[in-house]
Amino acid sequence: MDKNLQNIQKKLTCSKSKKLSMKKFILKWYPIILAFICLLYSVGLGLYGMTEEARYSAHWPATILLFAIAIRQRRTS
Repeated sequence: MDKNLQNIQKKLTCSKSKKLSMKKFILKWYPIILAFICLLYSVGLGLYGMTEEARYSAHWPATILLFAIAIRQRRTS
């Protein structure tokens, strides 16, 4: 009985640490993930022949990354 309880506690702490590490990863890399999604969106529009829309949305990734840099430089912590 004691071993079962210990195994359950180990699994819970392991899953909590995985969730925390995933949260840290997302909080650190979300601008790059978002910029990549925007890039794929722009490429998709270009492949479908919507070149004006693709050109317009092609500026989004750079803007997202520049704002992320600016925000991180202004943080005090």
